[in-house]
Amino acid sequence: MAEYKKAIFAGGCFWCMVKPFDQWDGVQQVISGYTGGHVENPTYEQVKAGDTGHYEAVEITYNPEIISYPEILELYWHQIDPTDDGGQFQDRGDSYRAAIFYSDEAQQEAAELSKQKLAASGRFTKPIVTQILPAATFYPAEEYHQDFYKKNEQEYKEDRAKSGRDEFIEENWK
Repeated sequence: MAEYKKAIFAGGCFWCMVKPFDQWDGVQQVISGYTGGHVENPTYEQVKAGDTGHYEAVEITYNPEIISYPEILELYWHQIDPTDDGGQFQDRGDSYRAAIFYSDEAQQEAAELSKQKLAASGRFTKPIVTQILPAATFYPAEEYHQDFYKKNEQEYKEDRAKSGRDEFIEENWK
């Protein structure tokens, strides 16, 4: 029986970060939530207000025998603007910044290597500013945020269309 592992990423609004990972073989679960802050059990309203220090993030539970952490990192880079440290797309502010949260030395090394490779690729003219940080407590978001793209398909599509995320991905990851 496989031992599942976890990966935590922030990439702007967590609604837009679930579906891209949820569709891959080996990914067991993707949970929307909050991490990196100083308040225990924060609410969406607290995080959105910007007073808790948390990032909106996703926690991905995966089977490393089917999908590796480096493969998940590659998927992650393709979902964000790694040159933007003020948020992601239409979502602005500290809670919407992009970051990779590592839980052990192997994840840290893989994340640093993937960031270096991206920077060296010349794909972006601006510096890669996505932070790589030690994992902190991950707090699942309220139930109505979980699997939002499935539960609220039309609102999800409209929000994603307004964000500019898909145009950025198309332009930069052809």
